[in-house]
Amino acid sequence: MSPVTNSPENADAIPGYDPGFLTVGVPLPLPGAGRNLEVLDYTHFTVQLDPDRRLAAATAVNIGGGSLVEIERGDDWHLDPRIEQDHQAGPELYARNDLDRGHLVRRRDPVWGAVDVAERANFDSFTFTNAAPQANTFNQSKLLWSGLEDYILEHARVHELNLTVFTGPVLKSDDPSYRGIQIPLAFWKVAVWATGSGALAATAYFLDQRPSLDDIDLNEAFLLATATEQAPPLGEFRTFQVPIRDIEQLATLSFGPAAEADRFAQRDVLEGESKRWVELEVQEDIRL
Repeated sequence: MSPVTNSPENADAIPGYDPGFLTVGVPLPLPGAGRNLEVLDYTHFTVQLDPDRRLAAATAVNIGGGSLVEIERGDDWHLDPRIEQDHQAGPELYARNDLDRGHLVRRRDPVWGAVDVAERANFDSFTFTNAAPQANTFNQSKLLWSGLEDYILEHARVHELNLTVFTGPVLKSDDPSYRGIQIPLAFWKVAVWATGSGALAATAYFLDQRPSLDDIDLNEAFLLATATEQAPPLGEFRTFQVPIRDIEQLATLSFGPAAEADRFAQRDVLEGESKRWVELEVQEDIRL
C-alpha cells in the first residue's frame, strides 16, 4: 500500500522516514506474507499501522543527533484525519483508567532540524496512531526502558550521529481484549547506526509487560476491567537485550540489513555467549 502523506494543512508534504538517512540503506520493516499494513508518513517518522488491531505494527524514525531541538512538549493527542477512525485506537481506550498512551516513536526523537519542522514533528508524535497502551507503573524496569530511550537519544546528541530506530508492539492473536482493542503485552525496539567506517551496526531490545496471573484467565480479567471501568491487569516491566532475529519472529517482520548488522548476535559468535536473551537490570547494562 502506498504511503499516505501527512499534510492536512498544506500541500507541501514533509516526507516521513527516510530509508537512505544512514550511509547504507535501511528500508522499513517488511511485513510477513499476507499481512497488510497501512503506511503513514509523519515528520521524520513513519507508522506502519495494522488496521485490524487499530495499533501500529511498527514505527520507524530518523534521529538527526547533530541538529536536535528543544520544543515545549504539549499534550495534544489527536486522531489522524487521513484514515478511518475505526482503523485507529483513540481516546476512548485511555479514558477513566490508568493506561498510559505510550509513545512508540518517542516524542523527542524526530524533533530536529529547522524550528518549524521540529515543531511539526513534536505535534505529529502525539497522533494516536503513534500510541500503544502501556501499564502506568513506573517500576525499575519501566524506568530502565525510558532510560534506554534516553541513552539512545543522548548517544546521538553527544556524538552528533544519525540514528534510525524501529519500535513496535508484539501483536499476538491471543492478546486479551479491552474496550474492543486487543492489548499488546510486549514491545520491541531496534536501533541502527553507521560506524566510523560506514558499516551498519544495530541492537535490539524487548519489553515484557505480561502479568504474572497464573490463576487468572486474562481475557476474563480484561472483560471485568471493562465492566467495572478499572485498569486492565498488566504486569511489571522487564527489559531484555535480544537478537534482532528473535524480534523478527515475534513481530512477524523482516529488518533486512539491520538484522545482518546485529552486534548482539555477533557477540554470541565472537565471545561464545550461551545466554540468548540478557535481562537489563540497571542502565549500565545497556549496550549499543
